[in-house]
Amino acid sequence: MSRFVDEVLATARSATTGMVTGEPAAKARSTWPELHQVARRVAGALIEGGLQPGQAVAVLAGLPAEIAPVAQGIWLAGGSMTMLHQPTPRTDLQVWREDTLRVLTMIDARLVVVGAPFEQVIPVLTAYAIKHVTASELTAGPAHPGVEAVEDGVALLQLTSGSTAEPKAVRITHRNLYANLANSRDHLGCDESGVMVSWLPMFHDMGMVGCLLLPMMTGMELVSLRPADFLSRPLVWAELISRYHGTITTAPNFAWAVLNRQLARVEDGALDLSSLRVAGNGAEPIDPATMRAFVATASRFGLHPEAVNCCYGAAESTLVISMSEMADPMLLDRVDAAELERGQAVPGDSREIPQLGRPFPSIEVRVVDDDGKPLGERQVGRIQLRGESVTDGYVTPDGYESARDADGWLDIGDEGYLVEDGQIVVCGRRKDVIIMGGRNIYPTDIERAAAGVEGVREGNVVAVRLLAGDGQARESFAVIAESKLAGDDAAEKAIAKQVTARVVAEIDVRPAQVRVLPPGSLPKTPSGKLRRAAARDLL
Repeated sequence: MSRFVDEVLATARSATTGMVTGEPAAKARSTWPELHQVARRVAGALIEGGLQPGQAVAVLAGLPAEIAPVAQGIWLAGGSMTMLHQPTPRTDLQVWREDTLRVLTMIDARLVVVGAPFEQVIPVLTAYAIKHVTASELTAGPAHPGVEAVEDGVALLQLTSGSTAEPKAVRITHRNLYANLANSRDHLGCDESGVMVSWLPMFHDMGMVGCLLLPMMTGMELVSLRPADFLSRPLVWAELISRYHGTITTAPNFAWAVLNRQLARVEDGALDLSSLRVAGNGAEPIDPATMRAFVATASRFGLHPEAVNCCYGAAESTLVISMSEMADPMLLDRVDAAELERGQAVPGDSREIPQLGRPFPSIEVRVVDDDGKPLGERQVGRIQLRGESVTDGYVTPDGYESARDADGWLDIGDEGYLVEDGQIVVCGRRKDVIIMGGRNIYPTDIERAAAGVEGVREGNVVAVRLLAGDGQARESFAVIAESKLAGDDAAEKAIAKQVTARVVAEIDVRPAQVRVLPPGSLPKTPSGKLRRAAARDLL
């Protein structure tokens, strides 16, 4: 029996809270019991259509009001759910179509549910004889109480953030889902008194698990808007927190930088952010300078500094691995940068890195060297996970691929260390580390230095590793930065020169190349994270 589904049903029986969608243009609200009634009709339509327990259903929809009952209906019908990557105005639709067809074959999707605004893909599905149905057709089905889902049955097949040309999906079971959500509920104190405000895409694990399923299970009020609404007018995020007295919200670091710039233009007292208990920052490296600036600006609207919550997570852990404590302001570990590059986090004053809290009870974390030997406190190595929240493996085009070793440990691909009280500190992605002169240099340090140059767009600069043999004698790196001044040869040369000087001064290494590109050039994941590997292809 699925504890996750049981708690969703318990909320559906008694909650008076619900889900607000359509802000700011067409506000609509459904209580969790009302949404559940729609989900029962979705389940009935799926079962009537032949869906069997354990079979995969793919969803391509962008409206939270459609996604929520479809997701719950799939689990009531006993199926697993995969949110497909969504095309954007800049997407090459032919490439997207080919990638999506690979994903559908990989997960053995028995049905594709299509919702607004993606109805234009229906002729493609029809041409390839792929069974599909619209979200509105499902909600007209006969009500069904639901079949019994099992704890170790797959609930989510979460596509990874990489290129779908080589697709991979993380297997998230009902057991994984409940363990992580229950930990989040207990850590954050989620109940019907809370209000979640979110614009995150639901095809990303933070948007789906953290910002839809957590409210659905715990009964928090959810104010959910589309990512496009935030991107077109970022201030709407803060306005909805103020209007609905939001208590919890979360986003990647770049979004807090964007919101800070917007809030700086707002008059004192025009918004009220005093209700916010949790302003979570996760899904990409956290820049302390960004959050300090945000707190300084948002305090004019009543934000409490201790609301800033640094998070660490991954799809392989269902979502959250750790979170900082609720009563603490942002905690930073200050270390000697030179010693850090040699694998020791020695206290110093040349680098500061956020402490990301202690692991959730359902997750065990250790740090090991390249031979798999466990390391002690403040020794930098590979971060590994195991526990009830951690996936057992992936679905790939070649079939099932285990994610764990013989002892149950999963290598998450990050480098970091543990401090004295057990909190996790992440240095960077292992595959992105630049090795020069025996030093392990993390791209985030280079990017923060380059971002300080006037003309470089904040949050839109990447440092990419260049291996020996890529037209050079030894390993090095390139810096790619977006600027509104791109296209002006003199301005580009001046920015490149200043970036080089800043990186040399702060990191003591010289980039092999500095490229200046127009805004919107750097490739990003659906959640807004910069994709270093794809950015390297621009060179």
